[in-house]
Amino acid sequence: MKTQDLLKAVVDSAEDKKAQDIVVLDIRGLSVVADYFVICHGNSETQVQAIAEAVREKAEEMGLNLKPLEGFEQARWVLIDLGDVIVHVFHREEREFYNLEKIWADAPRLAWSAER
Repeated sequence: MKTQDLLKAVVDSAEDKKAQDIVVLDIRGLSVVADYFVICHGNSETQVQAIAEAVREKAEEMGLNLKPLEGFEQARWVLIDLGDVIVHVFHREEREFYNLEKIWADAPRLAWSAER
């Protein structure tokens, strides 16, 4: 599976659940953990869980074996490890507090849309 296909599927799934401010960061060369971070947020715990569940289901449909979703029960910051792509689904307040985009400011932001 190509990483670009996985990114598109993740973004599509998040957009379907009305995820807010979806950002794709290219962290290749900055980290050995993954190639890309996808960061988005929901405005309630229920929405955060719905976004995370949609991403998980899509990844499983694509044949990926997933580790358990970190933070799903609390729904404040859910981490979904898809190998080359790590998805961070935040509650709005936690996203503002942790500000991963600032921490990873050296990572280029990809111009990304579901139509890609």
